[in-house]
Amino acid sequence: MVDTTTDAPPLGHEVLAAVLQVRAGSLQVLLWERAMEPHAHRWSLPGGRLRLDEDVEHSIRRQLKEKVDVRQLAHVEQLAVFSAPNRVPGPRLVASAFLGLVPSDNDPELPSDTRWHPVDDLPLTAFDHEAIVLRARNRLRAKLSYTNIGFALAPPRFTVSALRELYSAALGYRVSATNLQRVLSRRGLLEPTGDTTRPGRAGGRPAALFRFTEPSMQVTDPFAVFRPPAAKPS
Repeated sequence: MVDTTTDAPPLGHEVLAAVLQVRAGSLQVLLWERAMEPHAHRWSLPGGRLRLDEDVEHSIRRQLKEKVDVRQLAHVEQLAVFSAPNRVPGPRLVASAFLGLVPSDNDPELPSDTRWHPVDDLPLTAFDHEAIVLRARNRLRAKLSYTNIGFALAPPRFTVSALRELYSAALGYRVSATNLQRVLSRRGLLEPTGDTTRPGRAGGRPAALFRFTEPSMQVTDPFAVFRPPAAKPS
């Protein structure tokens, strides 16, 4: 008979959210500055301990609402479980990490210790939070290829040019507006609203406004992959 008893303390469980948004032309993540040790003054993902009376998704939505006023999340999904024994100092703590997306027209009110940071230029982060942010970025980039998840980055109505800027920022390379419109329209993801932008001071033809046909995540082409444009030979 094997003795399975142990004197180890109970396993702690926290939930964390990598909340991403395209801001000022770049993909950015929401981080808050820690005030106490360990890792004081490093930047951390929002989140906290899981309560006994809630599941992980309810917990992260509650904590985001309470701590950073992110109430208009267009999409939330579980990203991964981070369970390395030494991921934080002290008693072992497992993290359930989530990816959250905020549309580009939303500007949440933030506490003074919380800021948006470009994912490609992160400050010094606490614990394994940089790895979580990069996992979230990679998940988003992958899903932009084979799902309609772009709806969670875009405002309710947009021009194709504006949508191209959002995809380009999230994917990390310049996307062709013509190709993007062709691909998304062929999959039935875009539809014209029938409206156009207002003419600018310089005149010119107003741009047509579009919207996503479905404001919830769907797999649209499981084998599709957006690829960076091939480098031109020197």
